Amino acid sequence: MMRSLYSGISGLKVHQTKMDVIGNNISNVSTIGFRAGTANFTDVFYQTTQSASGPNEATGAAGTNAVQIGLGANLAAISVDLSGTGATQRTDRGMDIMINGDAFFIVNSNGNTYFTKSGLLDVDANGTLYCVTNGATVLGWTTDENGEIRKDTARPLQLMGGENAYSNPKPTTEVTMTGNVDREDPNVAYSEDGAGYITSANFYDNLGNLYQAKMSIMKSSEETDSVYTVKLVDILGPDGKSILKKSTTDENGNTIYEPTEQTLNFGGQDLSYDVDADGTIIFDDTTWPTLTFNGSSGAFTSVSSDDGQKLNLTLNSGEADNSFPLSGVNIDFSNLTMYATDGNSSVQPERGDKVNNEGAGNAAGSLQGFSIQTDGKIYGVYDNGDKKLLGQIAVATFPNPSGLEAVGNSMYAATMNSGDFDGIGIDISEVGSFSIGALEMSDVDLATEFTNMITTQRAFQANSRVITTSDTMLEELVNLKR
Repeated sequence: MMRSLYSGISGLKVHQTKMDVIGNNISNVSTIGFRAGTANFTDVFYQTTQSASGPNEATGAAGTNAVQIGLGANLAAISVDLSGTGATQRTDRGMDIMINGDAFFIVNSNGNTYFTKSGLLDVDANGTLYCVTNGATVLGWTTDENGEIRKDTARPLQLMGGENAYSNPKPTTEVTMTGNVDREDPNVAYSEDGAGYITSANFYDNLGNLYQAKMSIMKSSEETDSVYTVKLVDILGPDGKSILKKSTTDENGNTIYEPTEQTLNFGGQDLSYDVDADGTIIFDDTTWPTLTFNGSSGAFTSVSSDDGQKLNLTLNSGEADNSFPLSGVNIDFSNLTMYATDGNSSVQPERGDKVNNEGAGNAAGSLQGFSIQTDGKIYGVYDNGDKKLLGQIAVATFPNPSGLEAVGNSMYAATMNSGDFDGIGIDISEVGSFSIGALEMSDVDLATEFTNMITTQRAFQANSRVITTSDTMLEELVNLKR
């Protein structure tokens, strides 16, 4: 009689635990990356009142089964399926990341390594990437001296501060001239004393200072309409003043101009020059490069250089702390045309080559924000237009992800049954990808949870009836004495 009482009590206990699991699931219906738990039961050991016996050929008696009485239920496990990917919640926030694949973010909290499905990320006051859900720092890989990802031990991603705070300047190596030279333009007409059509090419030096090379385009003779001379006129520094001349004042207050110590080479020709009394730069006799078009079609033909398309400008200050691009700037003229328009030429410079804008150069820049790619690579975005790879978010996988132990705050710890973490992690591309501007929703299904709640309530009620019925039977037994 007493066995049913204790069986009923065990039933109450396990169903109370199941109700606790259901309540926890429902309370986390909006928790990012939460995975619902399921309570599983097992029957308890049995009391055997009669053992099983086999058939007796001598007596002809049949075999009998064992007579056993169960002693209730126990909680076998609370299982959580941590594999795969949950439903997507779109946020359109650049620092919200969702894992598409069977993996976890690697985070560090209080010196311990944990794992999470929550990709609600941000950057703290020290510039470290962290998970907003639990305040743990996000681990990944940093870059080496060549700017490439170094996949060694996963470590906190320090995105701001230090060398990441600024983008180094890059010297300009390529300039592309675009537009049209109109042969009816009076500015390009041949003249011994004329200035010609003035255009320019801007370029950055090694320190990020912006210079401007002013050039003149003029017909090379009165007899031609399709061959033009390209002359270097001046080079202006960041302050807008010529770097090819300097001025002093004599005792009478008169301005005296003289050349600076510059070494120039334009189109393969070394240039020397002088400055007259009014500050005009006068180059010594030299053979200036020519620009040639097809007289019939107006298409570009060539410039007088080794490759027939670019003229190289090399500038050297001759000082030990030279800041100018010693390798020179290649000025590409192959995109120019010579079409008749309205008698006005229009030639514009663009830094960078015509194919993929390489060699444009840039000034020094300050970090303005971040851009996270689907492969987890994080690029710094700078106010000079530059982008620099800062690091990559690493992820972890486990042979048995459901064997991870929940430690709270949407974090899990590795256990002996989940498999070990190697301290390095893997690239997300090995198991899937990241979705940027999205988060993984809780996988709690309210319909399922409410149904489980009903069945759990009825099971709890039924077990309580076992106890009350057993109590009534004991009462009848006690009343036999009366």
